Order: sequence, then C-alpha cells, then structure tokens
Amino acid sequence: MPVLCLITNPTDSELDPILAAAVVKETGGELNWLDHGIACEIIEPKSTDALSLARQIIGTAKVDAALVPTQGRRKPILIADMDSTMINEECIDELAAALGLKEQVAEITDRAMRGELDFAAALDTRVALLKGLERKVIEEVRREQITLAPGGRALIQTMKAYGAYTALVSGGFTFFADFFAKRIGFDEAVANVLEFDGDRLTGRVAKPIVDKSTKRERLIALAAEREVPLNRTMAVGDGANDLEMIKIAGFGVALHAKPAVAAEAGIRIDHGDLTALLYLQGYTDEDIVR
Repeated sequence: MPVLCLITNPTDSELDPILAAAVVKETGGELNWLDHGIACEIIEPKSTDALSLARQIIGTAKVDAALVPTQGRRKPILIADMDSTMINEECIDELAAALGLKEQVAEITDRAMRGELDFAAALDTRVALLKGLERKVIEEVRREQITLAPGGRALIQTMKAYGAYTALVSGGFTFFADFFAKRIGFDEAVANVLEFDGDRLTGRVAKPIVDKSTKRERLIALAAEREVPLNRTMAVGDGANDLEMIKIAGFGVALHAKPAVAAEAGIRIDHGDLTALLYLQGYTDEDIVR
C-alpha cells in the first residue's frame, strides 16, 4: 500500500494542519503526523493520482510531496553525494576562489552538474586551473569555507542507529570527503584523489576518476556485499553524475537538484533538508538522533 508524504523545511515551515487536511480531503487516506508542522504521511490514499492532486493543492507553498510504498520503507543502505548535498558548497569552486578563479570554474561546474559537459573532462579542466595551490590553503578552505548541509548528521546518525550502512561517494576529492565523512558519521567515503608535488597541487587528479558510473557501481556492489536487494537502498544527490545511482535505488532522491535531475528522479525534495529522507522512510521526530 502506498503512503503519501508531505514534508517542509524545518526552519521555514509552510505545512500546517489546514493544508494537510485539504490534501487528505482530496486524496482520501489516514493522516499521521511524523513531526508536527514539519512532516506528515497520508496512509493508503484512495485516489489513483494522489501525488498530482497533492501538488496541485500545495501550489506555491514550500512543501514537498512524495508517494512511497510501505513495504521495505526503511532502507538498510544509503549512498550519498557530497558537494551541494551533504555539504552546502562545491569544493572545487571554493578552491578556485582562493586563486581568484571562482567565476570561471563555477561556470564549468554548473554545466557539468547539469549534464551539459563530460564530467571527467570538465574535472580535468578545472583541476588543471588549480595547479600550484598550497596544501595549507586547501586546509584553510576546508576549515573556513565548507559548511555541513542541514539535517545531514541527523540523517546518517539515525539510519546507523537503526542498522543501516552509509556511504559517501563523491566526484569531489578525498581531501574533503574523508574529512567530512568522519564528521558526519558515514561508514565509508569514496572520492577522487588530488595529486601533490610536495605541498602544492600538480593540476592533475589520479585516474580512474570517480564519476556517475562509479557511484552506480558502488551502490550495486554494496547491495551485493550486504545481501540487500536494490529496492531496499536509498541514493541522494543533486547533479547529473548522481542520476544513474538515483535511478536504480529503491528510493532515489533528487535533493535541491538541477532541473533535469529532479525531473528524472523517483523522488524530488526541493524544500526540505536532509531529514526529509528520514520522514520518507517513516521515521518520526522521536526516532531521530540529533
């Protein structure tokens, strides 16, 4: 049986009992609040087009709607993107800013995330522009310019508390992924390796590059290793290089994603933070590890 989830951003809630009741009136089903004013679920909506109806009623309110099955709803595997997903920034753009090249590099990053450029070639181009950047500057950027995305630590700590395995798989760099994976609590991190000559970047990244195929293959491998069917996995990301893993996961979530990615994902979260992934799985406010 399906469940219709309505989720808003905890810091800017536009989900109230009146809106929830209006959706229930049109879709049918039983209303259950997961976190009052933040997330609710409508169990077994009667309408065959509940998601479209909900979105029509929501209109311009900052509320996300998703239709998910009840069977196997809590996922024992999560694989997540890093840049603009688990952290708020694109690390390579912030490194470029230290050299006065942020605008030039950010444009390439944006086009690559939209799927307009070959990811590997775009990465090589951008890393080449960073040649000569000192390790101490990269450490400073990591310390002062990168911020954790809201709800990320609660997402990972809660899923782990209930037995899930979590992997951070990034087209970014191990210099950041390893560091932030530990801070957030991921079980593993996979990312690209920047090459150094002494304490300065060579302008090259080690091959093979972690790309969309790597992310998809790691999800498949994790499911096999842990004897979990793919429909019991969850993947989240925002860019074109995340789409392959998003499309094969049981819950494939496009989080604040590029339009082309959001259009193809099974679930899109445009307003909620990373705790939305917990509510999708039926976790309540009392369940969440904060």
